[in-house]
Amino acid sequence: MNTASEIGASPSSRAAAKKQLSDRFKTYKHVWVFIEQERGQVHSVSWELMGVGRKLADKLKVDLAAVVIGQEGEASQAAATESFCYGADLVYMVADDLLKDYRNESYIKALTKLVNSYKPEILLLGATTLGRDLAGSVATTLRTGLTADCTELDVDADGSLAATRPTFGGSLLCTIYTLNYRPQMATVRPRVMPVPERCARPIGRIITLPLGLVEDDIVTKVLSFLPDRDSARSNLAYADVVVAGGLGLGSSENFRLVRRLADVLGAEFGCSRPLVQKGWVTSDRQIGQTGKTIRPKLYIAAGISGAIQHRVGVDGADLIVAINTERNAPIFEFSHLGIVEDAIRLLPILTEAFRARLSPHSRDRIAG
Repeated sequence: MNTASEIGASPSSRAAAKKQLSDRFKTYKHVWVFIEQERGQVHSVSWELMGVGRKLADKLKVDLAAVVIGQEGEASQAAATESFCYGADLVYMVADDLLKDYRNESYIKALTKLVNSYKPEILLLGATTLGRDLAGSVATTLRTGLTADCTELDVDADGSLAATRPTFGGSLLCTIYTLNYRPQMATVRPRVMPVPERCARPIGRIITLPLGLVEDDIVTKVLSFLPDRDSARSNLAYADVVVAGGLGLGSSENFRLVRRLADVLGAEFGCSRPLVQKGWVTSDRQIGQTGKTIRPKLYIAAGISGAIQHRVGVDGADLIVAINTERNAPIFEFSHLGIVEDAIRLLPILTEAFRARLSPHSRDRIAG
């Protein structure tokens, strides 16, 4: 909602706006993280958000709360228990058999009921298919602001959430503030934030709230569940080693050089957006702002110029090796190792060199 947010507002204007915060919002406190679970499995983006949520809560000197919404039973209880191991001070839970499958109406009811009852200042969700659908609906219902697909989160000295995301087609990064509305909401794409270290902790305080719905209240009905047929095609977001190619390869035939090197390294392969647009590679292999965000231990980029749209997707990599013929290519500004060379010539040399050094049982050393 445009009325709820300001882009790049100055500290003085933010402070003035803060003073104008409605009395009904002044009681809103604490940082909440929505723990996304589907079919009994917690999405790892939830733990990534717990890490950044802990930092925000510590800065604000407030509690970090996990929000668990799901079917009544072991899965929801396990998600709540695990939340304490990732830093939660307490857990808010709505558990009901009507929440077995994600349905917009029932999840909106559960989350907005929690927000209206316990009043968080900040609410974070993963920018997954489920999280995006829920976040937008909840923000609209609560009439508050939502900053989507954030790459960085912080709080200013005045306590305002500073949510940074790409804008203008990914050519710029902007910081957005939700000043006069609560909660301040943001979604973050998986793999943008690091997963905090898990520490075994005892189960803390769990506050439960009834859903207050019956099946007839929900218009949407789940007739059957069909797993995503494309879900096994690539594991880019969670791969330790990724090799990717761009337009510098010159042709779709040359992209096979990327795949060969990836095979030798036991890695996943990906590409930049133009290759998907040309039909050389399927969209599930795209890396960048409109594709996958990755955090590998090793990322080899061959013939990729490195526009900001691509940088957003790879900034979390431990080691970025860039191969490009253009000495001034943007990718050399953020890569850890840059090689000015024709990727078409260098990739086969690298492939044979690694093939000679690596047996099938020693490839894991690459990611070690």
